[in-house]
Amino acid sequence: MLEPRKSREDHTVIYYNVLKYIMPKFKKFWKLIGPGLITGASDDDPSSIATYSIAGAKLGNAGLWTMLYTLPLMVAVQEMSARIGISSRCGLAGNLKRYYSKKLLFSIAILILASNIFNIGADVAGMAAAIDLLIPRFGSLTKVLIIGGILFTTVVLSYRKIVSIFKWLAFSLFAYVIAGFFSIDNWSGVLYHLVAPVLQFDKHFFILHFAILGTTISPYIAFWQASEEAEEKKLKAGKTNLVCEYRTVTRHELINASADTRIGMAFSNLIGFFIIALTSSVLFRAGVTNIESIADVAGTLKPLAGQYAYLLFTLGIVSSGLLAIPILAGSSAYVISEVFDWPASLDKPFSKARKFYLVIIASAAVGLAITYLGINPVKALFYTAILHGLSAPVLLAAIIHMANNPKIVGPNMNSFLSNIIGYVTMLLMTAGAIFFFITIRPNA
Repeated sequence: MLEPRKSREDHTVIYYNVLKYIMPKFKKFWKLIGPGLITGASDDDPSSIATYSIAGAKLGNAGLWTMLYTLPLMVAVQEMSARIGISSRCGLAGNLKRYYSKKLLFSIAILILASNIFNIGADVAGMAAAIDLLIPRFGSLTKVLIIGGILFTTVVLSYRKIVSIFKWLAFSLFAYVIAGFFSIDNWSGVLYHLVAPVLQFDKHFFILHFAILGTTISPYIAFWQASEEAEEKKLKAGKTNLVCEYRTVTRHELINASADTRIGMAFSNLIGFFIIALTSSVLFRAGVTNIESIADVAGTLKPLAGQYAYLLFTLGIVSSGLLAIPILAGSSAYVISEVFDWPASLDKPFSKARKFYLVIIASAAVGLAITYLGINPVKALFYTAILHGLSAPVLLAAIIHMANNPKIVGPNMNSFLSNIIGYVTMLLMTAGAIFFFITIRPNA
């Protein structure tokens, strides 16, 4: 005997009960995630997207394993940064100033500022190229509008509103997951190459993998996460001007920060995995291995993978830049402000943190100016990843030492495993930097 069909009212009750069950869990999850998720998502900026796209186009699925094996390295470095920020109520630059030499402080600050500004320029160029594919009528004005909109959001809105916008922009990167499901058809090969490393003793293979390592373990995300963890802690305590020194941290706070960080880094590499798999399935399979512009990637996706994959890929570049550029500029502002003891907080109005916001504005303006030098956007994005890789070893050494300094983190020092992973990461980045300089020598 057939059961009677459910009425519209019955379906409404079912939907209501499902939402009633899901919403509290979603709100709890939404409160849990913060600096970790935002930091992880910002690591998938247009520079990373370009690097992953080049990897997919040139190597096919052979580059996928990097997304799995770099994950524990990223988690270890970012968890150290998070603990430093929470424990000391201060960012990395503030702790460097208080406990280490001025030479080390200024060397790292200059490296971060230079790489961030160049990264902003590369990201703006990549975003403008993507927007021009969708709305090809504004030309150079697109870049100015991008920077203007980002600066307005960062300078005018409150910290909580900015964080909320950043969270939604982070979730918008699921566009690459959806695009991947539209286009990837060889899942057995994709999953095999995810777990089975492929190594080639070739100069170009090495440089590409060094760029991937540089774009996944970017110095700016360590500075940003430490500063934001400190900012969150200060806001909860109702004090925004605290000296950099250890203050009691509860086990619950450490567990939440660790969970947030792991979610953020896993999310970051999930997006990278889908970008490599997507461009491998479409571009590499079609023999399109020479990518000179964002238009090359998106333009090839359109006829081969369809309108939806093309639109999702292009919109993903735009949303990733909207998230990454303010974080790059904000990271620079935190560093410079901590070096010179300026008030630094995205929760302060412009009048009470004038110099902090002026650094954000100047970083964005100089990054914008770089785009008018005629640099190829994809090459700029790729070499930004290389620049991150070259500056990472010194920063990683400093982070590991700070994460083992009881004056900074108190009893929350690195575990033996965290130290091992941290040192392995530092050695990999150092070896990569050395071999990079060897390979780019004339006649090398």
